[in-house]
Amino acid sequence: MKKITILLCMMFSIALPSASFANEDILTLDWIDLIPEAERNQFDSVGMPLITDHSGGAMEQSKLGTVRQELNGSEVKIPGFVIPLEGDDEKITEFLLVPYFGACIHVPPPPPNQIIYVNFPSGAPIQQLWDVVYVIGTLKTETLNHELAETGYLLEGSAITEYDDY
Repeated sequence: MKKITILLCMMFSIALPSASFANEDILTLDWIDLIPEAERNQFDSVGMPLITDHSGGAMEQSKLGTVRQELNGSEVKIPGFVIPLEGDDEKITEFLLVPYFGACIHVPPPPPNQIIYVNFPSGAPIQQLWDVVYVIGTLKTETLNHELAETGYLLEGSAITEYDDY
């Protein structure tokens, strides 16, 4: 029994550094990181364009801003709110990830570089999606048009975790 315990301890001590190394390869992003640095002065602190419309009519989605091409293919972790698009009463397989609650449901939606279309083939349990979550996966700089909004990024999701704000 003692030999098994020692062997298990050795295996875990070898496995832990490689597991933490894998996490180091994931780039943790904030929403402002999706905006090219040269364009950030056109947006407020939550990534909304600095545009006002006092006409009283519904505003269209601003197409202001571009995506950061250098993020294409990166493994990322980003927090956000989920707007379900595809799935069933147990799991969501496609959704929009947005920087603040109510985005795309209330007009206008954020600009395309502040909306991520997430493809999550394994399905995310619905109960995980009511609050802000982290979504982990491969980010692509790909424009997708949906009836709710145009997106500037596509994320091939591999995991969803609870949000921690520290």
